[in-house]
Amino acid sequence: MSIEVNNESGVAVDELAIASAARNVLESLGVNPLAELSILVVDPEAMATLHKQWMDLDGPTDVMAFPMDTLDDKPGLEAEPGPALLGDVILCPEVAASQAKSAGHSTDSELFLLTTHGVLHLLGYDHGEPEEEREMFELQATLVGQWAKANGKGPIRTPLPGTAAEERSGG
Repeated sequence: MSIEVNNESGVAVDELAIASAARNVLESLGVNPLAELSILVVDPEAMATLHKQWMDLDGPTDVMAFPMDTLDDKPGLEAEPGPALLGDVILCPEVAASQAKSAGHSTDSELFLLTTHGVLHLLGYDHGEPEEEREMFELQATLVGQWAKANGKGPIRTPLPGTAAEERSGG
């Protein structure tokens, strides 16, 4: 699996752990090991520009995902999708730091959570509808928890479904 992390934010982040968290999602969900993923870490100004350009929303956000190739799991196609350029996950550590404080965990923990969240979006998960949100957030909590335990990271308090990410698990 090729996972490239580029930090253009001017803020020190644990790039190896971010890549490891992303790899955990891809491996756990059986994504082809030849898949490629790019993670870009940006400052609030760059994130605000992307947020406005692609979502027509003002101000920076925590994470954005831009899928490239879609993984087609329709019946009748091979069970394991072939190699693909999955897309880009964009993270903003300054927004993550603010959210981490509210969540009661470290900025690194928030970045690992946001990495998982962004990769799930690239894989087609969404949280626009209550059932989708429940599925995505439960899977996110499982993946983050497994990864944090295996890597001695945490606690990572994940958002609870149905709370607009305002309420978090105990970690």
